[in-house]
Amino acid sequence: MSLTIRAVTRQDYDQWLPLWDGYNAFYGRSGPTALAPEITRMTWQRLFDAYEPMHALVAEDCGGRLLGLTHYLFHRSTTAIEPSCYLQDLFTLEAARGKGVASALIHGVYERARLAGSPRVYWQTHETNLTAQRLYDKVAERSGFIVYRKIF
Repeated sequence: MSLTIRAVTRQDYDQWLPLWDGYNAFYGRSGPTALAPEITRMTWQRLFDAYEPMHALVAEDCGGRLLGLTHYLFHRSTTAIEPSCYLQDLFTLEAARGKGVASALIHGVYERARLAGSPRVYWQTHETNLTAQRLYDKVAERSGFIVYRKIF
């Protein structure tokens, strides 16, 4: 499959939005539990704000169709001088799964992290997402940490 991994552009919105909606639906954020439209609008705006640490890459086929997306951000850490890179979202169209699109997007984030001087990329996935974990076990190592959260 001929594939280009590149930074998202403002012209990508009409193709980015269904990918974003698909990602949110995958994690149960659709219908009555959907994200508020203002969150989607703010997320999109942040991707183009030079003062925000949030970035996006898309996977594009040779016909110009977006097959996947990843959002990532840089942040400081108390255990390193260099910034850490958190790969927050990763999603591919169902038809593109198993064809190297997600792996290419992850490696795209790795490259952006290297260019930014960040020696560490990390992410999390749901414990039931076994398909993704099979890929992740090939491109990274499990940290052994368990995520806790409190939602207010």
